[in-house]
Amino acid sequence: MDESAYREVVVRALAEDLGEAGDITSRATVSASARARGDLVARVEGVIAGLDVARHVFAEVDSTVVFDSRTSDGHVAGAGTVLATVSGSARSILTAERTALNLLGRMSGVATATARLVAAVDGTGAVIADTRKTMPGLRALDKYAVSVGGGSNHRMGLYDAVLIKDNHLIASESIAGAVAGSRAAVGPDVMIEVEVESLDQLRE
Repeated sequence: MDESAYREVVVRALAEDLGEAGDITSRATVSASARARGDLVARVEGVIAGLDVARHVFAEVDSTVVFDSRTSDGHVAGAGTVLATVSGSARSILTAERTALNLLGRMSGVATATARLVAAVDGTGAVIADTRKTMPGLRALDKYAVSVGGGSNHRMGLYDAVLIKDNHLIASESIAGAVAGSRAAVGPDVMIEVEVESLDQLRE
């Protein structure tokens, strides 16, 4: 995943956590000269996703913190597996750890859930695809995690494909009319899909 897809998320997440005052606990309890080393460890088995995002969190707090990945996105890690080791300023590590773990944990959870669904339909020809029902502000991360778990990315937003849903059909005269109007509006190169609720709608 390109860094530009998650840099803004990381900056915003850290700003939310640090506020104007910063990490007052670490400043009050840990010497500025203290050094530390710690492992990021999987609590349960799952598909790992988001290591580069976690790395970026530590780098955003302190560029001198060393983040050493022990595995890679897409790897199935068992409980107790060391995913990465961080070393450097103790204050910086303590400041960054929760935001890094939150993003890494969420992304790995999405990847793991996706992998289970992909396994459940293995051999059927079905494809597990994501939707726009993502956490606001985290869409790029959620969709990346789906792809790591073996799923397929659907449209990123309202801007890159036409998806005619039940509410659109209520406001339209017919499926055929909605499709024809969409094709005329967006041209030949934009995907058009229709959600149907019956075989009659499918035939139309």
